[in-house]
Amino acid sequence: MMPPNTLARATTARIQVLAPKAELDFFDTRSIDLPRPVTPLEAWRLMHARPLPGLRMAFWLRDAISACFGVRRIGPISGATPRQLSPGDKLDFFLVEAISDRILTLTVRDRHLDVMTCLSSHNGGLTVTSSVKTHNLFGRAYMVPVRPAHKLIVTLCLKRLRQALEQE
Repeated sequence: MMPPNTLARATTARIQVLAPKAELDFFDTRSIDLPRPVTPLEAWRLMHARPLPGLRMAFWLRDAISACFGVRRIGPISGATPRQLSPGDKLDFFLVEAISDRILTLTVRDRHLDVMTCLSSHNGGLTVTSSVKTHNLFGRAYMVPVRPAHKLIVTLCLKRLRQALEQE
């Protein structure tokens, strides 16, 4: 059994973050034991094959509100994941920064905030770590509803991933 969700656990998973934790405006790491090993890209594909109920609406709402402040629309996560990715490719609205059999690092950067999400497979488990640096008032305000929503979404996606693998 893997230890609970902690920074120490995330560190052993060889995660990537935007900056040292003390310099981040948001840091969250969630881990789960899986019935079989998966690559981070396979985990992403399985987690997003069936969107969580309400997630499309949440992205639509995010886009509608953010557009009023000049932020580009990103749309929902499509669920369409290419079999091959390389650094520099796009995965939906994310830029692929790094990819291997053990790590998938994705970023979104704009004038309001920088976001990095890192999926790391290790010892029969998967860790999802997200880090954010905000640049202005809008970025900080944006994170108020995103902070709790993100934690819930990642937790539910990880549980659904484990269920999908158990049903294989």
